[in-house]
Amino acid sequence: MSDSSSWFLELRFFIRIRRFLHIKTTTMCNKPLKQLENIDKPIKEEEEEEEVMKTESEEGLMIVLQRSVKKLHFGNWEEKETATKEVMRLASKDMQTRKLLANLGVIPSLVSMLDSNSLERRRLAVQALIQLANGTYTNKALMVEAEILSKLPADMNSLDKSSRSDHVQLLLSISSLVNTQYPISSSEVLPFLIDILDSDSSMEVKLDCLSALYNLCTMLENVTHLVSNGAVHTLLRLSSEKEVSEKALATLANLVVSAMGKKAMENDSMVPESLIEIMTWETKPKCQEHAAYILMILAHQSSVQRAKMAKSGIVQVLLEVALLGSPLAQKRALKLLQWFKDERQTRIGAHSGPQAGRIIIGSHVNPNEIKEGKKIINKMVKQSLNKNMEVIMRRANAGGDSSRLKGLVISSSSKSLPY
Repeated sequence: MSDSSSWFLELRFFIRIRRFLHIKTTTMCNKPLKQLENIDKPIKEEEEEEEVMKTESEEGLMIVLQRSVKKLHFGNWEEKETATKEVMRLASKDMQTRKLLANLGVIPSLVSMLDSNSLERRRLAVQALIQLANGTYTNKALMVEAEILSKLPADMNSLDKSSRSDHVQLLLSISSLVNTQYPISSSEVLPFLIDILDSDSSMEVKLDCLSALYNLCTMLENVTHLVSNGAVHTLLRLSSEKEVSEKALATLANLVVSAMGKKAMENDSMVPESLIEIMTWETKPKCQEHAAYILMILAHQSSVQRAKMAKSGIVQVLLEVALLGSPLAQKRALKLLQWFKDERQTRIGAHSGPQAGRIIIGSHVNPNEIKEGKKIINKMVKQSLNKNMEVIMRRANAGGDSSRLKGLVISSSSKSLPY
């Protein structure tokens, strides 16, 4: 940086500080005399340190701001580290201070520190940016404009667990910008998030990653990048872990409505078995609802997927959910059951019993044979129903409360069941 440009930046910085100090000084002068006198009253020694930390005077705050921001802009590396710690402390105070710091241009300076070779400087910069992003979309947008997403570490293994958590927390905060339709380049963020999810990071960090992915996938423009980066398989794998399953399934539910996301799930080896297994989690009603929704989308107008589901034993699981699941899970299970029922009726046709051969039009049909065939059908249906009920009763009894199920069994008949 040339001397002239450096001088110009310093001049512009001090003009901003002086303007702000003038406004604050005018406000202080307009306060009642008693309030100004109270500022100068001595404080007890044992309370002095606590009071200083809680409430700094307006003039004192401006002096600290002026010193810290100047060091962050023009100081050496050691001064920048000290200033970053001070900015982080000031940013944690309130929204007004965070906006003031952003107006003084600290965000681009902090983002530039992410290029440093020092892990400690990068860690401090990320923590300060987390505080500045808290509760203000404007500051988050300024970070994106400062190209923070392009400065994510290429090697995730170079970060310790604490730094991983800080980076993910910052990305989660920035990802909320999609709620304001602010464009975010997901191609720069997704590889980092997927690497974190595939690592041995803590469940808390993985939940933050999944929350960031959920925010990003609400924009259809990001679905292509999500699928191409292998997010579908990673999410399906995580959906089988009960600690993070709900958030993973919610993200998959957003992806499956797109043609690309649906195709990726159809071709994944974990589908439909893993989703059918999730529907057996009686203690996770939200997971059951999400899994049923995804299966509905996959089964809709796809005889191939319905055949795979039937072969994996989905009908019996759907019967259980239709009886014991949450109201929404029951509704979705009944819808799926209806599709399987309609498909079976279409496949079997008018003759639902065992047939010795084709019936030639005009040939004599023995009424006794028809009656016997109906008896065989009714017997098969009853046996199948009883078998399913026994399985459901065993699962319900294992949970300790079967009163609801018993009531349903007593009050139900084969005619009232959906399938």
